[in-house]
Amino acid sequence: MSDITASTGTGSATATEDEQPAGSVRAPFGVYLERYGIIGIWALIVIIFSLLRPQSFATLTNLKTILGTQAVLLVLTLGLLVPLTVGEFDLSVASMMSFAAIVVAELSGVHHLNLVISILVTLAIGIGVGLLNAFVVVRLGVSSFITTLGIGTLLGGLSYGISGSVTIGSIPSVLVTVASRDVFGLPLAFYYGVALCFLVWYIFQHTPLGRHLVFVGEGREIARLSGLPVRRIRTGSLIVSALVASFAGLLQAGVVGAADPGAGTSFLLPAFAAAFLGSTAIRPGRFNAWGTFVAVYFLVTGITGLELLGYTGWVQDVFYGGALVIAVALGRLVATSRARSR
Repeated sequence: MSDITASTGTGSATATEDEQPAGSVRAPFGVYLERYGIIGIWALIVIIFSLLRPQSFATLTNLKTILGTQAVLLVLTLGLLVPLTVGEFDLSVASMMSFAAIVVAELSGVHHLNLVISILVTLAIGIGVGLLNAFVVVRLGVSSFITTLGIGTLLGGLSYGISGSVTIGSIPSVLVTVASRDVFGLPLAFYYGVALCFLVWYIFQHTPLGRHLVFVGEGREIARLSGLPVRRIRTGSLIVSALVASFAGLLQAGVVGAADPGAGTSFLLPAFAAAFLGSTAIRPGRFNAWGTFVAVYFLVTGITGLELLGYTGWVQDVFYGGALVIAVALGRLVATSRARSR
């Protein structure tokens, strides 16, 4: 993780990762390579697949497909960054996403409840799930890994129970329109993801709250002694994660035009892979919005290219699983390198 300096007497923290440690001589090229190397590899992958499959990969249609289809994953991963930054795991986000899609489809499509009310109820449930996670993790002291794994499994079961284990296809046309209507060739969901990127980037990089999140993740006891409300910050991070996952569920229902109770299963590993891979780019050693954006589309570019070459079925799991392991290993190497340079 990045170097953090607590300002005396205020409880705030000032990030200093952009500054060179005293006595350190790091070539500018090395700094740029560390931050933007993944973008260079991404460009290389695009060139290779464009040469191998010029009529299918190197097309505007394929570009629009890559950008548009990953908007929901981008939103889900951005929400996941908040608890990860404070040192908590939320393994319930993917199930929360599926459950939110089922709830809004059941309320508005099956029972014909007003769509706005259905959306508000869905988001309120997300906040409730976040509060439940926070109560067990923060108040009772249970591991967030175990807690959210259990809550996620619970939500998955409820999704199948409410839907009768079938896909609900009666999604209101208004929700489909606001999620998947094309603007400049891309669905609105993509622009929601970009807007959320800007919001997360601004909060993490330019507000005291963002610095406090990182400070708590660096060391809870030190943050507490500095005057930060550590419990409230941890609680808020889990609530935000569940709320954003609910929003991702609304987008998923609108983009697909249906709600599948098992859809979340395929999102959990990619979300964690993108979050950890993103932490090795742009601002290495820190979970960050634009690194996540790059990671999401870097991964799907590789998967799409391999699938166009005929490697289908198993490629996605191998790519995401391998990326997660490599990202965590790179994160460890970055942390070790920074510790030695101090």
